Amino acid sequence: MKLRVIWTGKTRDAHLRALINDYLKRLSHFVKCEISEFRESPGSQNQAGIDKDSRRITDGLHEGAINVLLDPEGIEWTSTQLAKQIERWRDSGTKEVTFIVGGPNGVSPELTARAGKRWSLSRLTLTHEMTRVVLLEQLYRAYTIIHGLPYQK
Repeated sequence: MKLRVIWTGKTRDAHLRALINDYLKRLSHFVKCEISEFRESPGSQNQAGIDKDSRRITDGLHEGAINVLLDPEGIEWTSTQLAKQIERWRDSGTKEVTFIVGGPNGVSPELTARAGKRWSLSRLTLTHEMTRVVLLEQLYRAYTIIHGLPYQK
């Protein structure tokens, strides 16, 4: 199984970029993980920009992949529940799971409808750059849980 993470805009903070790279390297011991970074549209704070960014993301989704939208209105998983979900996807023969982090102003209703699952990392508000780090850390944590490694303690 392959994990793919799609997000809009660059990670500007060098410290957060370093953490992202660290967790990607750690994840690579367990699973192939790819980042697809889409350029943020000018005017992404208005509905037209949100729609344009969402179309770009939708066009980048692969047929047959399970699409998980990070959404404050989504369900919350504990780290153990996430690990079990990843195991279910893997054991059912899923080839790709795509995690989508939209822009800071959200995504279009069409992209939300395209997502098979909607996952809330937290009821707290996180910056989109921090969300990227938390997402990758939780994916890494899930794989350490699956493999019975001590990281999750």
